Amino acid sequence: MGGNSSEREISLKSGAAVLQSLKRSGYKAVGVDVGRDLAGRLRRQRIDVAFIALHGRWGEDGTVQGLLEIMGIPYTGPGVLGSSMAMDKAVMKIVFDGVGIPTPAYAVAEEGKDVAFPLPFVVKPANEGSTIGISIVRKNEEIAPAIADARKYDKKVIVEGYVEGDEITVGIVNGETLPVVQVKPVNGFYDFEAKYTKGMTEYIVPAEITEAVAERSSHIALKVYHAFDLSGCVRIDMLVKEDVPLVIDINTSPGMTETSLVPKAWGHLNRSFDDLVETILTGASLKI
Repeated sequence: MGGNSSEREISLKSGAAVLQSLKRSGYKAVGVDVGRDLAGRLRRQRIDVAFIALHGRWGEDGTVQGLLEIMGIPYTGPGVLGSSMAMDKAVMKIVFDGVGIPTPAYAVAEEGKDVAFPLPFVVKPANEGSTIGISIVRKNEEIAPAIADARKYDKKVIVEGYVEGDEITVGIVNGETLPVVQVKPVNGFYDFEAKYTKGMTEYIVPAEITEAVAERSSHIALKVYHAFDLSGCVRIDMLVKEDVPLVIDINTSPGMTETSLVPKAWGHLNRSFDDLVETILTGASLKI
């Protein structure tokens, strides 16, 4: 947990919740705040299996997964390839195009070149999560500042067609899809503040969408899961436009506090948070 990404504080909260859950279930668990001395600490503490509660870089981009593979330590969640492809939104979009997964139109914003893309659009750093560095651009004069802000977090930036529609998310745990969760931010935009400030967003489980759209979104989420060779617990975020779920993000290490989205969906099935954590743990393995 923890690490060095812009999502460090959120990861520490996820890690603390998982650690307490594992202890309640009787496991001899320790919390490891990830730094550059990670390999040495894992060796000294004789770690048998790693529960990854890291978010963002190091945790979701395949790097820590590669280290654990080299060290022969089984770990939760997707492997190196699935993690790295899902983390990079530009690569993610290429895979979507290749296997026919519906997603908003997009382009990579090349440095030093004007962005020729129909307004309004969303600007995102390619390798960030938690809506960090994201902006909605509605006027030409907003383009340069939005891209400059995104480049603070990543040299690779994408622009994506703005979609007005219901925001939903589908959690998958060890290949099982969970009930669809609908996300309704008070201010209409699910940014970092809306995501992590109490009362700024309403979460509806199950989502207030038709049964057909719910089934289609679950089907698409599973298609993403298999196309990216994912495993363990992941969350697929979508926007619904004219009853078509469009995938906008893949979270390969989703939030794991007791009020996060995957635990909310899991809880709707009358399953406990401790059961969720232990189920994820049982899926830990070496992937290579």
